[in-house]
Amino acid sequence: MRSWLAAFTTRGTSFLAAGLAAALAGLFLSERDLVSVGVLLLVLPLFSALAASRARYRLSCTRSITPARVAAGQTARVLLHLENVSRLPTGLLLAEDAVPYQLGTRPRYVLNGIERGGSRDLSYPVRSDLRGKFVVGPLEVRVADAFGLVELGRSFSSRTTLVVAPKVVPLPRAVASGSWLGDGEGRARTAAAAGEDDVVPRAYRDGDEMRRVHWRSTARYGELMVRREEQQWRNRVMLLLDTRRTAHSGTGATSSFEFAVSAAASIGVHLAREGVDGELITDAGPVGPPGIFEDMLLNSLAVITPSRGYELGPAITAMRGAGGFLVAVLGRLSAGGARRLAASRRDAGTSLALLLAVSTWSGSGQAVTGSTSSSAGDVPGSRNGHRANGSAPQAKPVDLDETGQAAAILRAAGWRVAVLDASTPLAVAWQRLQMFPGAVSPGSAAAAAPPVPGAAE
Repeated sequence: MRSWLAAFTTRGTSFLAAGLAAALAGLFLSERDLVSVGVLLLVLPLFSALAASRARYRLSCTRSITPARVAAGQTARVLLHLENVSRLPTGLLLAEDAVPYQLGTRPRYVLNGIERGGSRDLSYPVRSDLRGKFVVGPLEVRVADAFGLVELGRSFSSRTTLVVAPKVVPLPRAVASGSWLGDGEGRARTAAAAGEDDVVPRAYRDGDEMRRVHWRSTARYGELMVRREEQQWRNRVMLLLDTRRTAHSGTGATSSFEFAVSAAASIGVHLAREGVDGELITDAGPVGPPGIFEDMLLNSLAVITPSRGYELGPAITAMRGAGGFLVAVLGRLSAGGARRLAASRRDAGTSLALLLAVSTWSGSGQAVTGSTSSSAGDVPGSRNGHRANGSAPQAKPVDLDETGQAAAILRAAGWRVAVLDASTPLAVAWQRLQMFPGAVSPGSAAAAAPPVPGAAE
């Protein structure tokens, strides 16, 4: 009964109630005219419901989102094309598209009707400050009668996905220099043939020259194949993102985790647009299916979440034995973790690390204290860790001290290291890595950190 009454509008329900009351009052008072009015008020919404339900409207709906992937904070536009493919014109239509609350309010449209074979184009903007994958749709159309007494809902099944990627910060192009990635002829050189594996053909890829096609293998496999000994060598980067929940601080969009995700996206996109291929790994191991590096990276980072891991073990296993260029975006890192990370890349190629001073993202950089330095951290003129005037030395944040030790260990192993706090722009830190091989942000903990015994281990 309730679902049957749901088709009636407030006006239709009022007609039914008034008609029923008038009919009963007419019967009780033996007033035929009042009974007739009551019957008319009852029949009109029922007739409208019957007519609306028997209307054979056939509507088609297509939806597109332009662009299909945007960065957080940017606007995309949803385009709806509603077409009447039936032989009858429609009545009044009320259209409402289902939109997740993160993208904004649900758009509603009132259409006076669509003629036979006609169509209507609808559009509305969507925007999210949160990254993720959001499903838009389905479109629900409610058919109303001419009197506004009845609304019958019909829902389409089509849905469209919008990908909201992390914010991408433009980085200086000069950073990806020849000393790191190779330039000139080195960026597209021919690998020398050495051994039986090198003469095995591979599938053709975009950018391969036609003169490198191995026609005999092409005829055998039914697709274009290229000789491996003449394949174009491309630089590759391994991008490591530390997603450990315990390695980050803060909540929401202002947390160190979200900054790390945005930093990884910015670096990956920067290198991809420099012509570098690569892969994304986290503390849990490799992430994302094979494909175009930039697309895979942004699609994976759009939905990545903090992990429950405590160590970088799976990431270190994935890096061990892999050469080439490495960029690591790391949260809170212990001295032991830094040693294991450095050992996994020994003589493997250029390695770069962005270490986050995580405590500065918590809103209180002095929240965790209690660690003092007994050497370089002491004030000149002090003795045994005490100031000359007898007062105790000022405590240093444990997190910053630990980050400084990790930076010193990686730097001693030949890594380029930068320590970023919550106020350091990513572009500035990225550029300084090119200018100074061992550079860190001025005033950071790593700049003043003393050498750590065993840092070269």
